[in-house]
Amino acid sequence: MTVDSLDRRTLLARLSAAGAALSLPSLASAQTWPTKAVRFIVPFAPGGSSEIVARSTAAELTKLLGQSVYVDNKPGGAGNVAMQEAARAEDQHTIILGHIGTLAVNPFIFPKLPYDPIKDFRPISLLAKVPSLYLVHPDVPARNLTEFIALAKKKPGQMNYGSAGNGSAGHLAFEYLKMAAGIFVTHVPYRGTGPQLTDLLAGRLEAASVGAPAVMQFIKAGKLRCIATGTTERLAQLPDVPTVAEQGFPGFEMTQWYGLLAPSTLPAHSADILAAAAAKAVKTPAAVEHLSKEAALAVGSTPAQFAQFIGVEQKRWKPVLERAKVKPDN
Repeated sequence: MTVDSLDRRTLLARLSAAGAALSLPSLASAQTWPTKAVRFIVPFAPGGSSEIVARSTAAELTKLLGQSVYVDNKPGGAGNVAMQEAARAEDQHTIILGHIGTLAVNPFIFPKLPYDPIKDFRPISLLAKVPSLYLVHPDVPARNLTEFIALAKKKPGQMNYGSAGNGSAGHLAFEYLKMAAGIFVTHVPYRGTGPQLTDLLAGRLEAASVGAPAVMQFIKAGKLRCIATGTTERLAQLPDVPTVAEQGFPGFEMTQWYGLLAPSTLPAHSADILAAAAAKAVKTPAAVEHLSKEAALAVGSTPAQFAQFIGVEQKRWKPVLERAKVKPDN
């Protein structure tokens, strides 16, 4: 080995070490968020699909971010109360669960929102899609959707269905079915999925459309009967239950979806850290297993993909809401 080659190697080694040293500040800077526990607001009462998606995600985010991510349920006003609170959060450690209702429904049924779904938030990641299931109490004499529709046509307005509130995903799903099938079933709004399920299980409600995670245990236990799924294909967890499309309505599809949002004031570098962690969180084996047991599909998109998805969903549901004349709770 010559002196020149030794000098070159020594120089290269020193340059490499210098480069690594220079990169340390930027790396440390990238890891300065979060610096404390992260509050993950869920705009709905405990007990629904949102709870399952949020808690699965929060558990994995806690591991990935190195700080506690805790779920804080803030129901009320069809999600508007929580959305407004998150939009105005200034601590840079508040995030919120976005939903078909707060992002694609409320903008078209409320004359004035206390938040702007586009300007006030940064889309972070589409976390999961949740199949909408059409359910009846076991006492209802309908084994499938065809029999339920026939029963509803014999008793127009005499049967009822519940939802988590006016403009909720369950309300939207059932109104969509009513329009497709040409039936009249009376809507009974509740303040959250949990209270609605209490009455459905007790037989005070005859039917409902609910996200799969919140009701799979009751279906398996025979406490509720699933007469159709809103998916394009049958669910592996419910192989004997045909889709709405299979039962006479080709092209029918209804799924709920949940995504992660941050206030628009969250700095870009912090949002990037959160987005990378969120996309990874829902795809970890633990999260995928947890969600799949409840028939929920983990997604984990980029911020750009989620932003585009929100725009498509707004265009999709605006005419449906106008036709159904959906009005918010007073």
